[in-house]
Amino acid sequence: MQDESNIPVVFKAISLISFAILLVPVGVVVLAGLNSGDYLTFPPQGLSLRWIKAFLTSPLFLSAYGVSFLVALISTLISTTIGTMAAVYLTRSTGPFPSFLRGFFMLPIVLPGVVLGLALYVFYVTSDIGLARTMTGLLIGHVIATCPFVIATVTAALVGFDRTLEEAARSLGASPFAAFRLVTLKIIGPAISAGAIFAFIVSFGQFEMTLFLSAPDLQTLPAAMYVSMRYKFEPTAAAAGIFAIALVVLSMVITSRLVNLKRIFER
Repeated sequence: MQDESNIPVVFKAISLISFAILLVPVGVVVLAGLNSGDYLTFPPQGLSLRWIKAFLTSPLFLSAYGVSFLVALISTLISTTIGTMAAVYLTRSTGPFPSFLRGFFMLPIVLPGVVLGLALYVFYVTSDIGLARTMTGLLIGHVIATCPFVIATVTAALVGFDRTLEEAARSLGASPFAAFRLVTLKIIGPAISAGAIFAFIVSFGQFEMTLFLSAPDLQTLPAAMYVSMRYKFEPTAAAAGIFAIALVVLSMVITSRLVNLKRIFER
């Protein structure tokens, strides 16, 4: 690991400025959600919990928050399972086919969410398989969008993995599955947890794809915020953003408590 004292001051300054720029939108959302005025403005006309209470008593936003949480949770469980298996296959197979699959699995990160959402919607409608505007169809889209993050994170952990540890376990009588479960999974567990939390955050904030795949009675929080800002333009949407930010921060804190994220990114 490189000594931080050897990092040029210019690089440190650029990093701090970039970090501050990333935090500015978060601060704007928080202050706008605490605005005491009747409309969504910045700087706020005063500080008040008025719109926080409006969010907590709004059937629309609470329902949307619950739908977003449920969709993110289920899609994270599915994408973590599929992504981990795919990462193991990609890192332990040779030849051109795994390389092709690796690029194929990363396509959802490269393609815009609007393109993916429109493509899935057209496929659901034209194929007449009953997935258009359904929870199952929405989950499939979120799994496609989040799975690459799990694959990338777990693959990074498996690249430097010493497979002689598994061979040692098998030489002591463990089956291939037992050796993988007791040795490999425990070592790459932090990477799997980090990939899962990234998938959850991406799924929870997914908007473009959800806009095409969700139904009127299956509205997620980003879609509800969009509708509110389009027709009402009141600070309730910003108050909802505060709770979304709080959920992301809480998930990152829990993950940092459970796993050593710094160790993962230093690989």
